[in-house]
Amino acid sequence: MSMVLTASPSSLPHLLSTFTIINNNNNNNGYSAQHRSHSRLLQLLNECTDMSQLKQIHAHTLRTATSTHSPHTFFLYSRILHFSSLSDFDYASRVFDQVHNPNSFMWNTLIRACARSSDRKEEAIQLYYRMLEQGIVMPDKHTFPFVLKACAYLFALFVGKQVHAHVLKLGYDSDVYINNSLIHLYGTCGCLDVAEKVFGKMPERSVVSWNVMIDAYVQLGEFDTALKLFREMQNMFEPDGYTMQSVISACAGLGALALGMWAHACVLSKDGSDMVDDVLVNNCLVDMYCKCGSWEIAQQVFERMPKRDVNSWNSMILGLGMHGKAEAALEYFVRMVRMERIVPDSITFVGVLSACNHRGMVSEGRKYFDMMIADYKIEPRLEHYGCLVDLLSRAGLIDEALNLVSDMPMKPDVIIWRSLLDACCKKNVGVELSEEMATQILESEGGDCSGVYVLLSKVYASASRWDDVGMVRKLMTDKGVTKEPGCTSIEIDGISHEFFAGDTSHPQTKEIYQVLDVIEERLESVGHAPDFSQAPMVDELNNEKQHALRLHSERLAIAFGLLSLKPGMPISIFKNLRVCDDCHKVTKLISRIYNVEIIVRDRARFHHFKDGICSCMDYW
Repeated sequence: MSMVLTASPSSLPHLLSTFTIINNNNNNNGYSAQHRSHSRLLQLLNECTDMSQLKQIHAHTLRTATSTHSPHTFFLYSRILHFSSLSDFDYASRVFDQVHNPNSFMWNTLIRACARSSDRKEEAIQLYYRMLEQGIVMPDKHTFPFVLKACAYLFALFVGKQVHAHVLKLGYDSDVYINNSLIHLYGTCGCLDVAEKVFGKMPERSVVSWNVMIDAYVQLGEFDTALKLFREMQNMFEPDGYTMQSVISACAGLGALALGMWAHACVLSKDGSDMVDDVLVNNCLVDMYCKCGSWEIAQQVFERMPKRDVNSWNSMILGLGMHGKAEAALEYFVRMVRMERIVPDSITFVGVLSACNHRGMVSEGRKYFDMMIADYKIEPRLEHYGCLVDLLSRAGLIDEALNLVSDMPMKPDVIIWRSLLDACCKKNVGVELSEEMATQILESEGGDCSGVYVLLSKVYASASRWDDVGMVRKLMTDKGVTKEPGCTSIEIDGISHEFFAGDTSHPQTKEIYQVLDVIEERLESVGHAPDFSQAPMVDELNNEKQHALRLHSERLAIAFGLLSLKPGMPISIFKNLRVCDDCHKVTKLISRIYNVEIIVRDRARFHHFKDGICSCMDYW
């Protein structure tokens, strides 16, 4: 039961008069009157609506109680503790300290209050240890879910494992609620194998058990496994709103539009249930449609939502920015703060700054960055600095970007240094500055990856320093660094097909390569000249470079789309790396030559190709 804090002065005289009657009865009728006093106080506790009333009841309990050892008085204290823990934790702590040898319910009440609060999670764990140290009362099956929830929030894996050991020692390893909490803990802390073991050994599972396991897979990027487990779950339980949130998020992660639309249909089939209008479910749908390339449907879902929170607006702003619809994203921001009077948060400004970045809107980016600090008192995080640094550097304002980096209150991460190196490479700033950026990346945590070597190779190749290109390649070999292979997927009739550069493993490889030959001929007929700077960074013959370019994974996927889909149907592909310049030019030409819309999602954003034009306006 929750207590709503409202001022109700009209009830106070009645409360006080009741106390007077109880006192008189206590003086005149002995034990039976005291029993009636306890009953009346319990009734008043159930009717209590604010802390002022609760304190009066507590004061009267202190005056009339003969001993805290009395079962009736002890029960009264437990109820007072319960109500106060919902509204005033400090007061509840003082009540708790007045009780001699509190029982497990009292310990659990305080631990639960801490676990559910936003800033007392650590106190939940401290109270648990204090409970163990006193040793008077042992934790019960209600204690562990609260403690494990606090551990999960704090990513306190070591403590969580200790608590798990206590669970096993006390024989609660078959409790479904505790096991659900353990799965949530291990999933949150990235220990998917342990979460799977707990789930697999459960003698009994609830719908929550399946939900937390599916969610763990989704949070750790195991989207296919999450959907496989969902199919198993459907044989035993009806999915609820929490299930569908995870399923829709898995579809978003896979970029599986057809599957996402099926999940949306499942939600709509529950017409009359709370799921259809659930804010969290609809937020996931907006996010999913944006990530699957259908920002128009995302917009329709958003506009039909009966209720929206700040995350709803964030999903729409981020999604529009990702699709290069910067103006629309900024319009939604204005509507959010001026018309809906919703206060933007840190994530909102990541979306706004990303939108500016994708369209090269430098002055707007500066304006919103300053607005975030001055008007909304939001301290810029690494993500905000990263957006602005990338915006400035890609616009050629590398000196301003470097000044911003030097003024940052925190250490730049590898992403910021890579943005600067990428800009140096594109703008031909100079080998020396590029080498300095590369050094910063390699010295950063997680920076020793293939991307920096590839970018540095491009810098040297652009300067025709082939010996240095060879040196970089040798360095990669010596360090065991391999270039991340380009991989592009396309969904046809609900089935996902993956292609790697130069792939010959697909059952229709022969037909795909025949389509590629036709595309090549038609590109030549319209005067396309390959951009050899995107080919392997070695001093090869041009025909060898051209052969390498035409076998990029996105071209194979597009060829398969042309082969498999009806003429005029949009082709949607998803690539794990950033699209290269030559493939970008080629895709624009294919969209015009074949009169087809091509939607490409790469590592950074979406590109919508139509009639020979890309939505990014060649700025990406």
